[in-house]
Amino acid sequence: MEDYTLVLNAGSSSLKFCFFRRLDEKNWEVAARGQIEGIGTVPQFSVRDAQGAVLVKSNLTATVTDGQSAIEALASWLRSKWAGARVSGVGHRVVHGGVQYDRPVLLTKQILQQLHELVPLAPLHQPHNLAAIEAVFNRLPDVPQVACFDTAFHSGHSQVANLVPLPSNLCKSGLRRYGFHGLSYEYIASVLPEICPDIAKGRVIVAHLGNGASLCALKDGKSIDSSLGFTALDGLCMGTRPGALDPGVVLYLFQSLGLAAKEVETILYKQSGLLGISGISNDMRDLLSRSEPEACLAVDYFVYRAVKEIGALTAVLGGIDGLVFTAGIGENSPEIRKRICVASSWLGLELDAQANASGGPRISTQQSKISAWVVPTNEELMIARHTWLLLGLMQPVS
Repeated sequence: MEDYTLVLNAGSSSLKFCFFRRLDEKNWEVAARGQIEGIGTVPQFSVRDAQGAVLVKSNLTATVTDGQSAIEALASWLRSKWAGARVSGVGHRVVHGGVQYDRPVLLTKQILQQLHELVPLAPLHQPHNLAAIEAVFNRLPDVPQVACFDTAFHSGHSQVANLVPLPSNLCKSGLRRYGFHGLSYEYIASVLPEICPDIAKGRVIVAHLGNGASLCALKDGKSIDSSLGFTALDGLCMGTRPGALDPGVVLYLFQSLGLAAKEVETILYKQSGLLGISGISNDMRDLLSRSEPEACLAVDYFVYRAVKEIGALTAVLGGIDGLVFTAGIGENSPEIRKRICVASSWLGLELDAQANASGGPRISTQQSKISAWVVPTNEELMIARHTWLLLGLMQPVS
């Protein structure tokens, strides 16, 4: 009987998954990857094999209304495709681990309850991450599950980098900067020695640019600081989140405009950022194709914030040896990469326009004082590695 592991990344309206097949004691391969989109509205199921060939693309019934029913639909398909396969573990992306969970953990019902207490710190993501865990507990109660936290990679930050400058008695409740997108940054750090060894142990800024966006300062492959902080609202402008914001603006929304807490939460998490500025879309592809002044302004602000934060993290690192672009926008938008690199030329960065247009991996000239790269991220593989190691399904790399 063949061994498989399943990786799940559950969102509010989608369930992304990756199914891995065991080859031997050291190696696994992707058997299938895909997603269920439109959960609760018009659910669609799509799966590809390791080579990208379509295995299935279909509409699901309207009964797929939540994470539980999406897990059921996925389990049913996996049974039909790999009848008799043994699932030896399930790995999950969990956005927030709080202070306590600074590394992957084997899940129990008690730990799951503790993770529910962190929902207010990541209301867009945490509830759906945990709903998938609960669904697997119900559907596959004997299969071990591993939680891998987006905050964990940043747990080694200095005290001053993690500080929230509020009264210390308030900070004792867990108010501090955590940082997110850690699984993406951990993966990038793990492949830099192979892709660009000259900077792997140096001072690198990784730009994880997508609907959620952040920067991470790496030194010798370790996270030193990040643009995201206590919640996933800080730092860069994002698809629907504002990024760095004067706290007085939030007070104004409460005190002068009389908005309720839930209304403010909705504004900050779902109506701001690129969508709020443009009034058109939260999708960078849409905005780049439009000529309206509001769309152009949204793109300009996205670039402006990224460049500003690159400068700040360069100061934190005491200089920079390399800049790495990853995630949806970072990997797929030559235009955004070009604008950020050109605006960062004061650092000694010289863009190779042809290499950038073709996607790299190196997109800076050979004469450039610092190098720039495009490196696709793979959070699913990072989760799988942690799951295999924690469950003893793979020998540690020496």
